[in-house]
Amino acid sequence: MGARHVRIEIAYHQRLGGTADEIDYDAKILAISAAAEMAGMHPQTLRQYDRLGLVEPARTPGGGRRYSVRDVTRLREIQRLSQDEGVNLAGIKRIMDLEREVQAVRAEASAAVEELARELQRARAQLADLQAMAGPFGRSTDIVLWRGEQR
Repeated sequence: MGARHVRIEIAYHQRLGGTADEIDYDAKILAISAAAEMAGMHPQTLRQYDRLGLVEPARTPGGGRRYSVRDVTRLREIQRLSQDEGVNLAGIKRIMDLEREVQAVRAEASAAVEELARELQRARAQLADLQAMAGPFGRSTDIVLWRGEQR
């Protein structure tokens, strides 16, 4: 009996403003049997993880589950944490929830840093404009001590 092969069609999407196609790892295109085989699990395990909220597959109009490549990666991580690290499913859910929170905070911080960098650039441009308007005859801020004639 030969090895069973699963054929997967990867969904592509055109990146806005880009010229090359890019793989969409979030496309929910894998049936539960394909996702289970790729993750090395039984389909019933995937159903249990769905009920516990560890993965969130999309649903077909008939109620079938559809998984993404990113979901399969997540399933493998769940398996690693459970089998290799000895973490129970409640602990795994908490870890994954915290990872999502960290990603959200990082994205928010990154956006704030970018906005601050733009504001700094605007302030520097305004300062350059003001310095240009002052010209070479701008007021000096040097302190000069003046002593009158001594007799």
